[in-house]
Amino acid sequence: MANFAYEVFSTVVAQHTFYQAAATLNVTPSAVSHSINQLEKELGFPLFIRNRSGVELTSDGRQVLPYVQEILNTESNLRQVADNIQGLHSGSVRIGGFSSVCINWLPRIIREFNHQYPDIKISVMQGNFNEITNWAKIGTIDIGFTSMPVNENLLVHSLINDPIYCVTPADFIPENGEYITTDDVADKNFILQQSDYDRDTKLALDHYHVTNNFLRFSIDDQSIISMVESGLGMGILPQLALRKLTGDVNTFAFAEPYNREIALVANKTQATAPSTAMMIRAIKQFLTKEYPDQMLWQ
Repeated sequence: MANFAYEVFSTVVAQHTFYQAAATLNVTPSAVSHSINQLEKELGFPLFIRNRSGVELTSDGRQVLPYVQEILNTESNLRQVADNIQGLHSGSVRIGGFSSVCINWLPRIIREFNHQYPDIKISVMQGNFNEITNWAKIGTIDIGFTSMPVNENLLVHSLINDPIYCVTPADFIPENGEYITTDDVADKNFILQQSDYDRDTKLALDHYHVTNNFLRFSIDDQSIISMVESGLGMGILPQLALRKLTGDVNTFAFAEPYNREIALVANKTQATAPSTAMMIRAIKQFLTKEYPDQMLWQ
């Protein structure tokens, strides 16, 4: 099977220190250090920059990482295929998701999947759209939920169009009583997450002439609701994010409707793994039931 040094290398990247990598692998820190030194000697260049807080990849290390991850993923696939031939249905699935997917979709998807495949290990990493796409690209995760467009060489399935709404204090009513126009948001402050100020959210704000001068950045979706509730500004959030948020606020559609297109991305190597393929099917089945009239993936 694959060189143990590759597993050590991948674990150090994930844990950021030799000590934490050693604890994860249940070996000594000196064993980790020796393994990395041997791999660097074998490759002919340093993989990590050591500092007081831990380690970070060199530019050469960043180039090597996707290839090492692909070797490890391919080996994992081989083991899964062998286990499935024997009827064991083992393996693992690493999922990346942004906040509202982790809150609203993944708990139910994973619960149903675990009931059907109890021996398959599931792990979840939460991140923003760009992080999730990059994790799938380098093989850190097997599948991920992100927002279109996706420009990386990945397997991509569009899932649903998620409408974007304006969130206002409870005492605010648009001039027409139904939807937000440019006049309604003129000179109004908007509160949103820094990571959300791109893609479809930025398109909507640009269309309504909301500039950086009227933007405040918050920590998460619930804190946006709390700040809007306190009269500090307006928010802009997609329908999925609003599902489990609470607060004394109003939500209105924009006169010019905007959506974000949620997509499933998969590392092409890992998409062929039996456990990953089963999870992808489970996700499609779940969303087809949840959004029978909105599902884009046919």
